[in-house]
Amino acid sequence: MTETTPMICLVAGEESGDQLGSELMKAINVRLNSKVRYCGVGGERMTSLGLTSFFDMTDVSVMGLSAVLARLPLIVRRVYQTVDAVVAQDPSVLVIIDSPDFTHSVAKRVRKRAPHIPIVGYVSPSVWAWRPGRARKMSAYVDELLALLPFEPDVHKRLGGPRTHYVGHPLGENLAQLRPSAGERSVLDAGKRVLLVLPGSRGSEINRLLSDFGDTVALIKDEMPDVDVLLPAVAHLEDRIREGVADWKYKPDIVSGLEAKNAAFRRAHAALAASGTVSLELALSGVPMVVAYRVDWFFRRLKELNRILKLANFDSFVLPNIILGNKAIPEFLDEEVQAVVLADKLRLLLDDSPERNAQLAELARLDDLMRLPDGHSQREAAADVVLEAMRK
Repeated sequence: MTETTPMICLVAGEESGDQLGSELMKAINVRLNSKVRYCGVGGERMTSLGLTSFFDMTDVSVMGLSAVLARLPLIVRRVYQTVDAVVAQDPSVLVIIDSPDFTHSVAKRVRKRAPHIPIVGYVSPSVWAWRPGRARKMSAYVDELLALLPFEPDVHKRLGGPRTHYVGHPLGENLAQLRPSAGERSVLDAGKRVLLVLPGSRGSEINRLLSDFGDTVALIKDEMPDVDVLLPAVAHLEDRIREGVADWKYKPDIVSGLEAKNAAFRRAHAALAASGTVSLELALSGVPMVVAYRVDWFFRRLKELNRILKLANFDSFVLPNIILGNKAIPEFLDEEVQAVVLADKLRLLLDDSPERNAQLAELARLDDLMRLPDGHSQREAAADVVLEAMRK
């Protein structure tokens, strides 16, 4: 290494950020012929590519209010430690990756102490869903923002946020794993139809939706006994899910692991899902769906307050619908989540109905809406923005 070798600092706070960061590093290495040094906070993927992590990323990688509160003193110390280290290293650019509670706390303080360091944000907080005032606040400490969803640049422009670039979604890089090969997804009249049930990836979601989803499955199986019901379970919630479905009238086949989940997506004819990224996975896989969600009491009150103050847009909470610009996918929130309603919608999607065909036609539009220009990959598009910010 020479004194002219640029230093790039990347700060992630969880596994998904480590994945994004590692792909970004690979693209930057190609662009700069590996003549670059890395520091920051990252996991196994980023450190294997040469990032010197200020501490073990698992110190700040926590989910759930109780877990965060229990580790709050350590997280606060890690924020200040990261800020001190970034300022000391004086990198050519700082990239903060997702995990906004941690990474944005770092970025704000770095901007105050070392305003000459350009800061790039990778993954936009959901300002289009709630607390849109965050967009304008971000513009004070984020110079360039890398967005995963194609509508986000316009949202930030409207809300006064930082300059925002759509760089594609990671799911767009994995379509081969999500889409069926010939014969893998049988035709509907073959006798065996497959329904996916996806009650969420967090314990709180499972608690709020599993009973409703079980009642919905019962109503469907009563009228469509040939339907196979598959439930891909997140590994850390599998035991809780197995316990929760024990009293279902019809037990689903529970599958675990990424390969089994992708295989289930490739077989499925329809899905009942909790709101979240999984709806975009299903849409890109070509699986028509119904989406349901129940929020906890705190966010229900917050939602009502936001509605009153007109602080947020709640026209849709389903990512494919927002990208498509219409409610092609039926969505039900809180008191709207009723088994009889969900079952009625799903029966139509498990048949060769106008409703099924209309939703499939809309989902087919997503490729064009999410495609990057010039055939760029996500990591290439992200790297171009980071390196341009560094040169500036």
